[in-house]
Amino acid sequence: MSNFSRALRIALRLRVNVAACIATSLMVAALWALNLAAVWPIVDAVMQNMSVPQWIDAQVAEINQEINAHEVELQNLESQAAAAAPEEQESLNWRLAQADERLATDHARLARVEWVRPYAEMLPDTPFETLGVVCAAVLVGTLVKNFFRVLNIVLVVRLGARSALELRNEFYRRVLRLDMADFSDSGRGDLMTRCTSDLEALQIGIQSVFGEALREPLKMIACFIGAAFISWRLLLLTIIVVPIAGVAISWLSKALKRANRRAMEDLSSIYETLTETLGSIRVIKAFTNEPAERARFGASARTFYGRQMKIAWYGSLVSPVTENLGVAMVVLAAMSGGYLVLNEQTSLLGLPISDAPLTHGQMSMFFAMLIGMSDPARRLSNVFNSIQRASASADRIYQVLDREPRILDPPNPQPLKSPVGVIDFQDVCFRYDPAKPVLTNVNLTVRRGETIAIVGPNGCGKSTLLNLLPRFYDVDAGSISLDGVDLRDVRIRELRKRIGIVSQQAVVFNDTVAANISYGAPSATQEQIEEAARQAYAHGFITNKLAHGYDTVIGPGGNRLSGGQRQRITLARAILRNPEIMILDEATSQIDVESERLIHQALDKFIRTRTTFLITHRPSTLTLADRVVVMDRGRIDDIGTPDELLSRNELFRSFCHVSYRESA
Repeated sequence: MSNFSRALRIALRLRVNVAACIATSLMVAALWALNLAAVWPIVDAVMQNMSVPQWIDAQVAEINQEINAHEVELQNLESQAAAAAPEEQESLNWRLAQADERLATDHARLARVEWVRPYAEMLPDTPFETLGVVCAAVLVGTLVKNFFRVLNIVLVVRLGARSALELRNEFYRRVLRLDMADFSDSGRGDLMTRCTSDLEALQIGIQSVFGEALREPLKMIACFIGAAFISWRLLLLTIIVVPIAGVAISWLSKALKRANRRAMEDLSSIYETLTETLGSIRVIKAFTNEPAERARFGASARTFYGRQMKIAWYGSLVSPVTENLGVAMVVLAAMSGGYLVLNEQTSLLGLPISDAPLTHGQMSMFFAMLIGMSDPARRLSNVFNSIQRASASADRIYQVLDREPRILDPPNPQPLKSPVGVIDFQDVCFRYDPAKPVLTNVNLTVRRGETIAIVGPNGCGKSTLLNLLPRFYDVDAGSISLDGVDLRDVRIRELRKRIGIVSQQAVVFNDTVAANISYGAPSATQEQIEEAARQAYAHGFITNKLAHGYDTVIGPGGNRLSGGQRQRITLARAILRNPEIMILDEATSQIDVESERLIHQALDKFIRTRTTFLITHRPSTLTLADRVVVMDRGRIDDIGTPDELLSRNELFRSFCHVSYRESA
């Protein structure tokens, strides 16, 4: 529950809202008990054909009569004690103490009744009119109670929603700070589940705590006080079954939390499957693999269904436990109270229960208070599962919120020269899996303004090497420096502002064309956006083929554009950012010939004044390079111009041969 309590502390910061929730809950609880207390005057007064003032007068007369009788008894005992022999003194002293206590009790009862008398005299003088006033008071009390209850529900929802809003924003902020490796470890589906289903469950849990979990116990406490007012000893006798129910509920709470945590993990698997399916729907349909995908999804759904049923079984036990508790309390009270009332006794099995015999009205109110406690207990059983689910969800949410990124800004960042000069890779080693090295002792020096092409077979470490440059990952050994400054000594934001990236997958957003181009330069003017688009040879199709030009919304993933159009927009985005270092990772591998030709023209002009890295398998792109780096199995195999490598490097010759055949 520790993580859930952290979420509750966020809610507690909204002090006015919390205070309003508590105040309205107190009003609901007080009016709940007062409405139930109306059964006392109805049974003892109205049903005895008396008005409340008449009943109070009768009570005063009866108590005065008892006081006179006890005073006479006390005087007789004092006289006996004065003349008694020494061996009788102890017994008489004990009887004197008992008589004194009874007399004090009667005076206390009389004081309470006398305190009520002025208010009782305001009520009607006839039994039926008294009944009407009491019923009207109950009706008005119920209306007022429900007003506060509605207000309480709205305030509780507001408190839960505000807390969830703050947590959701914090969660998203933390997700953006996560390392790239964390996205591979967790998966998009899992993070989506935590940000949606888990946060929704946590919000419901917060609302339950400040709503029913606060309101219903207060109603129980109000009824507890009312029952204790009648006879606190009898009340203690009737609640001896509570510890048994407490042990059972404690066991159920642990079981429910475990089941809910596993259910959330299974739901993450379903989200992950959906994410993969929707992102790969073309491939699934093209290979007619729908049956296998249905089977995979069905397996995840069945597992989640099993978890839900286990939660249902555990949750179904909570209500019977609380119901049996309530019935056991009422049965004990009925047996004990019935014996006391019917036999006009004040003790049970030798234990004193009340100072005076209980009346039918008092016992009826006592039963009403017990029933008033059992109904909130039943309601609490309904929110029990939601709180346990919220606790499990809080653990999953705070697993992300507590995760600190490994790639951090240095405590004393060093400035970079502008423009960036020499980039130096020295004995760079890196691995995703400790048992599988990806890069081993890579050494490469790149001069300012130089264009370096990196070629090699799939999995040789080309993309990984360039992912180290913007510090998406940090090297395991060795170093990468800019003008002699280690990347780890540079502020991340300053470093990445110097770098532009165009990847194989043209990543665009469901926004306007202008917003996508200016994504890395939000302060850019419309003229600058259009100029960047012209340099990327995108201005023509934007103005001629898109309905609203630069204001056209391109759809999720840019699905309203062709692959070549998307790629040119991402190139325009990089051009507008005006980076000093350009990284092109297979930027022309999945587009048509015309788009490739236009992009090559744009690149030929743009990269002349900046340091550029090209990952490519197309010979046409190699013409842009000053030098080519051949990589194999995480190492640099050779470096040279294309002509030099063709004459001496077998791997490069085989690579170019295949590439020429593919482009033919």
